[in-house]
Amino acid sequence: MCLLAVGMVFVLVGLFGAGLGAARCARHQARNAADFAALGGAGRAIEGTGEACGRAADLAAANGGRLTACRLDGLDVVATAEVRVAPLPWLVRSARVTSRAGPSRG
Repeated sequence: MCLLAVGMVFVLVGLFGAGLGAARCARHQARNAADFAALGGAGRAIEGTGEACGRAADLAAANGGRLTACRLDGLDVVATAEVRVAPLPWLVRSARVTSRAGPSRG
């Protein structure tokens, strides 16, 4: 009986660790998607919000994310990307990151 209890503890700790790892990977993926979306959108910022945010959405999707918000601030693009992750079958979470990109101000 004691061996069964110890085994269950190991299983629960393993599930918890897998959940944390999946959440951390989703956060990195969302950061990459938001960064690339902002950079791609900034390249088209001079063409207007529609073009810039359209390109940002394409790049966010190509990097496994979904663009949830996009706006122009001058020639800067502020893009928010979201990645949904299900570390456990009954637990679905989302990681959301915002990035900003624009011309150099030197």
